[in-house]
Amino acid sequence: MCLLLVATSAASQDLDPRAYVHVPIGLTVGTAGINSSSGGVLTDPTLPVENVEPAVLTLSVGVARSFRLFGRTAQALAALPYSWARVTGDIADQAQRVDRSGLSDMRLRLSWLFAGAPAMTPQQFAIAPRRPILGASITVGAPSGQYYPERFVNLGTNRWSFKPEMALSYPVRERWLVDVYGGWWLFESNRSFYPGTALRTQTPIGTVQGHISYSLSLKAWAAFDATWYGGGQVSVNDLPTGHRESNSRVGGTLVFPLANRHAIKVAWSRGAVIRSGADFTTFSAAWQAAWLDRRRAPQP
Repeated sequence: MCLLLVATSAASQDLDPRAYVHVPIGLTVGTAGINSSSGGVLTDPTLPVENVEPAVLTLSVGVARSFRLFGRTAQALAALPYSWARVTGDIADQAQRVDRSGLSDMRLRLSWLFAGAPAMTPQQFAIAPRRPILGASITVGAPSGQYYPERFVNLGTNRWSFKPEMALSYPVRERWLVDVYGGWWLFESNRSFYPGTALRTQTPIGTVQGHISYSLSLKAWAAFDATWYGGGQVSVNDLPTGHRESNSRVGGTLVFPLANRHAIKVAWSRGAVIRSGADFTTFSAAWQAAWLDRRRAPQP
């Protein structure tokens, strides 16, 4: 059962610098990326599962769009991943290997910058000063991933998850930006847990992120990233399993332009302090393309 914790840990370890940066309304961004994660999963010592090591390769496509919401800047995002996973481990002292491929859970996100980021056209945005920003978002994990109730290892979680989050984005001088986010992952119950008739529940996981980024040029920037997440007590049929997350991660992000509308984003992260849960090293690279609706007329 502990092998299914891989998907939960992957959601909790997100590192996303400049997620609440001010942009003009009418901006559409398309993304295609690849993500590679590998490492180990710390399991409950009372269970006959040891040396669990997953390796997951994920391709994803996504699109984001900025718009006006109550006079402020908002953004909607949708991303759909497809994964290949290989999990190895020892069960009752017997080496086992499992391979999976298919869709993972879709991610949807709505953010709203309610202070410091009024909705602006591209023309207005070009001459606007940088200001501190307060924002909020709700991220939804939809159960679109491949899931077989009779199997230990799955790419999907067979449940909805939600993360409300608050954020502060604070510019320092001309080139520096400091981001701080705090939120909670909330989980719906999985009523078809292994072997298909069990009820799996999980308490919320608290998350905190911090990012310090530096603008190398008008369209290129680099960031140092850190996060901590904890909580998430798991129960099966109302019996606690002993699993609880308590992890921190550090990483870095680099974005550089290819042309007027195109850019490449590369990122790396790894576990820093692992007390319980999963210790992953993650590499990712993504191509991004942006389009501005320059015909949008200014509104009062």
